[in-house]
Amino acid sequence: MSARLSVVIPAHDEAAVIDRVLVALCASPRRDEFEIVVAANGCTDDTVARARSYAGVVVVETPRASKIAALQAGDDAASVFPRVYLDADVKIDPDTLIALADALEAPGVEVASPRLHVDTSAASWLVRQHYRIWELSDYRRRGHIGSGVYAMTRDGRDRFGDWPDVIADDRFVQQLFAPGERATLAGHTFTVRSAADMRAHLRRSVRIARGNRELPDRVQHEDAERPTAGSRGGLARRVAARPRLWVPFAVYCVSWTLPNVLARRDIARARTSTWNRDDTSRVMA
Repeated sequence: MSARLSVVIPAHDEAAVIDRVLVALCASPRRDEFEIVVAANGCTDDTVARARSYAGVVVVETPRASKIAALQAGDDAASVFPRVYLDADVKIDPDTLIALADALEAPGVEVASPRLHVDTSAASWLVRQHYRIWELSDYRRRGHIGSGVYAMTRDGRDRFGDWPDVIADDRFVQQLFAPGERATLAGHTFTVRSAADMRAHLRRSVRIARGNRELPDRVQHEDAERPTAGSRGGLARRVAARPRLWVPFAVYCVSWTLPNVLARRDIARARTSTWNRDDTSRVMA
């Protein structure tokens, strides 16, 4: 059986977690439907050796520690569409990837993602309060593309050439497509671990906020902009009716506002972008 979809996995020093995703894919009864490409970038651990130990997995290397460089190298090596771009630390069932391919067969749908589940079981109290409110936000309630997994059709991928030098690759992709061209699979999920503590959460949030602000204006769709006053007001009204959420909401206001303020400051000072990866979430479950 020929592969039905390509799975591109950018990986920078992911030896702690790369086995989880590769074992799941390679042990699947539908293994023949996956073309798997691991794009190792700037690795200093044994990520490459681990990936190469799996039969049939294509491994490409680039010396620069850059997710964008890895995405490009993975694209250059992959040969099948639709194409799934999968972060190495994500926990996902292979059947969910097949469901993405099914979703992209619908007329007009060019990009798709499963529903995101954030695992806060190992997180501090403050981080858990942040996500209690985040789950109620308009951004969360209407679904979104990315945050670890997204898939594109060939026509969708043709909307841009080489990967641009951005931090927020998932948001860049989302904003290339109108809402009617996107699909979020309500019946399928993937899991990412939250940061373990608020310090790590804020570092990661600053990187995300900065990445969103640095996206080119030409790919900004109205519904993908930062939260408006109306959406923030809607969240506040939902929380106001539930007194037990008032303290978590106060935490959320700080943990949302502070990273955005710091991101604006960094951009104004023209500070060099850094990845600021959160290693507190990179543990095998």
